[in-house]
Amino acid sequence: MNNAVKQPQTVLVLGGTSDIGRSIVEALASPVLRRVILAVRDPESARRTTCAGWSFGDADIEFVEFDAENTTGHPALVADVCERFGDLDVVVQAFGQLGAAGLDDPIAAADLARVNYVGAVSSGLAVAERLRSQGHGTLVVLSSVAGVRTRASNFVYGSTKAGQDAFATGLGHSLVGSGARVLVVRPGFVRSAMTSGMPEAPFAVDPSDVGAAVADAIRRGRSVVWVPGVLRLVFGLLRYAPGFVWRRLDR
Repeated sequence: MNNAVKQPQTVLVLGGTSDIGRSIVEALASPVLRRVILAVRDPESARRTTCAGWSFGDADIEFVEFDAENTTGHPALVADVCERFGDLDVVVQAFGQLGAAGLDDPIAAADLARVNYVGAVSSGLAVAERLRSQGHGTLVVLSSVAGVRTRASNFVYGSTKAGQDAFATGLGHSLVGSGARVLVVRPGFVRSAMTSGMPEAPFAVDPSDVGAAVADAIRRGRSVVWVPGVLRLVFGLLRYAPGFVWRRLDR
């Protein structure tokens, strides 16, 4: 997708069963969109169940196998996808785990970190190398406001998002002048399958809200987007709140 054409032709979603990933592609869909590649753990299962009935206009939907923890396989995955389908216009890094896992379990914490941070680094670098060689394309990284300032109730998850956010921001700086870009997305609470049953936080949004904001940010060439936008101001203030105030807000 060059600077003159803001509508993507080929989109790859790493974590292809994600509600937010699906909404982003739906928001990007246009007559120009030809192919959507959903990278998932079990392509056949996803095709039959989770993604059954999905459509993105007239675009063809392809499934490929992807495991965030299989970091050694990420470069080969990107190379294989590009060999089969050509240049990538937008790549959405939509995989991740959520919740309080690992707060008192070192093994669970390490597993969470491997998926949310290590997997993001390895797949992000593999994608960035391809986009740089193409001279165009956008990597969309789903970060979270949870990484802006970690809370006692989910500090392991928050720390993985803080690391992912810092990595993606730096990666974006490293791509300046190459034609490739990184868009860091910082949503608050999103009503999705992943958060089902959890109490809603203030300023909660739907996946479609994230999708619309991301599509708009890509077209505008932005590097960061907060969803909803008011969270930029909210966390701009909360970042500097005294510790005792921050802990009280986490109750």
